[in-house]
Amino acid sequence: MIGWYVHSQGAGHLQRLAAVSRHLRTPVTAFGSAAPPEDFAGKWIRLEHDDDEPVDRASATADGALHWAPLHHPGLQHRHAAITAWIAQARPSLFVTDVSVEVTALARLCGVPVVVFAMLGDRDDPAHRLGRSLATALVAPWPPTRDRPDDGPRDDAGPPVLHVGAFSRFDGRTPPAEPSRPGTVLVLFGGGGRDVSDADFRAARTATPGWTWEYRVPGSAEDAGSGKDVWTALHRAEVVVVHGGHNAVAEVAAARRPAVVIAQDRPFAEQRRRAELLRAEGLVALDRWPAAPEWPGLLDRARAAGAGAWERWAPGDGAQRAAAFLDDAAGERA
Repeated sequence: MIGWYVHSQGAGHLQRLAAVSRHLRTPVTAFGSAAPPEDFAGKWIRLEHDDDEPVDRASATADGALHWAPLHHPGLQHRHAAITAWIAQARPSLFVTDVSVEVTALARLCGVPVVVFAMLGDRDDPAHRLGRSLATALVAPWPPTRDRPDDGPRDDAGPPVLHVGAFSRFDGRTPPAEPSRPGTVLVLFGGGGRDVSDADFRAARTATPGWTWEYRVPGSAEDAGSGKDVWTALHRAEVVVVHGGHNAVAEVAAARRPAVVIAQDRPFAEQRRRAELLRAEGLVALDRWPAAPEWPGLLDRARAAGAGAWERWAPGDGAQRAAAFLDDAAGERA
């Protein structure tokens, strides 16, 4: 049995659980405060929220030792109690965290080996170092990088890192018969917050009169229907403009579309680190939304760069490789 904790921010962690569990031989029980993904076939235990007011935010990091453990919060106490009670009853061979330093520590304190899904960014703070030090291994959903082997500095005695490449719900899906439309741009931004305004979108469109723009941006007046057949929309576009989140980038990579990737401001500079790595692969990736006059040149650069670099970033078998690794790790129970 494998336990799996899913962070509630964004949809990427949920989709990663669904993608990997589809290939697992070992049964999975997953924990999270959101609703389970529709295509997850395992057991789901809904956790109480740990950020409902009132929250003693001054105590939440324990003076920098942790990321989120506010004192005397009933939701936090109940969710940790639910996890430890399940561990005592199910006696899992392995626990996966995606992601939480606190749940990593909790499972390890219960005597269960933990595999952590790594995240990019500047993560050398004490809490991240604690999580890495307790992990049996890290699974990195991006290819081996040319300058650093994992998500940041770590001790030489740190856990091994398995790079499986990026993966998404679209891996292995057959492209639609409809060819891409020359001169079409798809803007793909998720629901996790954005640094870009509707006015920025309109200014980019105005600056590129030879291009037709389509928007899949939740909460935007320009949105054409964010949840409707993204796969077809990706293939319809000649160039995709996408934020730098892991899941969105992995979906564009799976569709093998030329792209302009634009990092958003996120904790630990995660998206800027991803943009840096994508630039090293020869892709067009920026640290911030560009000024309107830059857009004609950027779209031409993306068109010229093509989509070949995506094959190394997202080889198509990342979820299978992660599942095989976790099955092996779960079979090594002492």
